[in-house]
Amino acid sequence: MTGSRALPRAATLFGVAAAAGIAAFAWGSLVERNRFTVRRETLPILDPGARPLTVLHLSDLHMAPWQENKQAWIRSLAALEPDLVIDTGDNIGHIDGLSGVRAALDVFAGVPGVYVNGSNDYFGPVFKSPFNYFMPQKERAYNPPDLDTEAMERYFEDELGWISLNNDARAMLLKGSRLELIGTNDAHRNWDRLDKLPGEIEDLRENVEWDDEPSDRETVTIGVTHAPYRRVLDAFVTYGARAIFAGHTHGGQVRVPGLPALVTNSDIPREQAQGVSHWSNAGRTAYLNVSAGLGTSIYAPVRFACPPEAVLVTLTPSDIGYP
Repeated sequence: MTGSRALPRAATLFGVAAAAGIAAFAWGSLVERNRFTVRRETLPILDPGARPLTVLHLSDLHMAPWQENKQAWIRSLAALEPDLVIDTGDNIGHIDGLSGVRAALDVFAGVPGVYVNGSNDYFGPVFKSPFNYFMPQKERAYNPPDLDTEAMERYFEDELGWISLNNDARAMLLKGSRLELIGTNDAHRNWDRLDKLPGEIEDLRENVEWDDEPSDRETVTIGVTHAPYRRVLDAFVTYGARAIFAGHTHGGQVRVPGLPALVTNSDIPREQAQGVSHWSNAGRTAYLNVSAGLGTSIYAPVRFACPPEAVLVTLTPSDIGYP
């Protein structure tokens, strides 16, 4: 008798669990994946007395040409009037995705910007088991790049006027603040050239001529990378970065509400897979801002407890320094 009662009860519980799973997937794929948000942060890293700077951080668009709602929402961000756009890669999510990127970003032509590439700016998406993200990372064989990376970079540089920071260092003067921007290519693919970066930084510091006064104004260093791996973050802090911008993690993409990301797809702590935190190395500390990004792979179109985001970061002066 007990056994006969247990079977219907088990079936009921299974049915409830299945229904909850279906409802969660429907929410994540139909609603939350398109619930675009703006996260706002303030980082006090500028010289005392400096004018605030507004930075729009875009990441992981994974754009497909048919994603018109996402394109329109990104266009609407121009109303925020950023002083600088920082794009941390993985812009293209389909072999024809550049057309969607253009539709989204044309409105930012003439706004100062910098960018680094992620692997999905070289390789189109492929189906992967989500369980791979819970397994130890290992080397995988990849086909040759199948995206037109050069066309994307020409668009960014020639039409938008943005600057590549792929294993490079560049200087920028914005509203009286001297910015030194350093970056790497995608560390997830081991394309970061940390051996090359010190030379680029030294060359920049020796040759840049700042067309402003006073001459003793302090330069603010900002690090930009796609994938926030420890070795890159450590290097940026060593080179004097006060703030670091990264993407890649998707904030975990599918999360348990109230808990850290289940996976980061890198080697940083799960608690730092999204949002602003601090990163310390060798006695120095910088702010670390990791964006959950605006897209997903077309083969994994779901988010849960982790809506897509752009980040509006206001850089402000601080009379007491940075952390």
